[in-house]
Amino acid sequence: MQQMEVSDYGNESPRPKQKGSGDANQTERRLCQVLLLSFGLLCVIQAILNVSLRLTLYSTHSDCNATHFSSQDQLTNKIKNLEEERDRLRTNLETAQERWEYFNGSFYYISSIEKTWQESRDDCLQKGADLVIINSQEEQDFTTKFDKRLWIGLTDSETEGTWKWVDGTPLTKSYWGSGEPNDENSENCVEIRYYDSKNSWNDVSCSFLLNWICERKDRP
Repeated sequence: MQQMEVSDYGNESPRPKQKGSGDANQTERRLCQVLLLSFGLLCVIQAILNVSLRLTLYSTHSDCNATHFSSQDQLTNKIKNLEEERDRLRTNLETAQERWEYFNGSFYYISSIEKTWQESRDDCLQKGADLVIINSQEEQDFTTKFDKRLWIGLTDSETEGTWKWVDGTPLTKSYWGSGEPNDENSENCVEIRYYDSKNSWNDVSCSFLLNWICERKDRP
């Protein structure tokens, strides 16, 4: 009995192999391939993002520079406009403050700002007048009452040492201060110093900035 049982057991057909382990290996390989592919895609995406970020930063920097230069231009234009408006208001203010005084047959204008001798004369000419020509002690006294240093129409810029009025007539009666004219540093134009009506003339450089007095015969 025992032998037969052993023989029957030995003649038993072999069992087929299970497929589970092979399928698992194949799945793992596919999973690795997918992971590698995904990692590669992530690297490509990261590289694209880096390039895009750099381009964005460069573009933003360029825009900032352009905006900066644009802001500078706008500021420069605003400053220029403000300066022009200031000059216009100054001119309007001076015009509004124009005050002509009548004295002994003439009208006189005393400026409220300072300019060079030539600029002062140009302003008088634009007003239909000229820098004052002093012909008498009374007129001399009148010009010193304004408490300002004033340009008058006397110069030797064209003929050194020979003083002439703006109408071309030579100087005959003068009211020079002590030691004047001394012609230091090419002092070719004349001012009135208000604090001495008897001897108030002083020769100074024509580029000096002073107030001035215009004179005209007819009404402004």
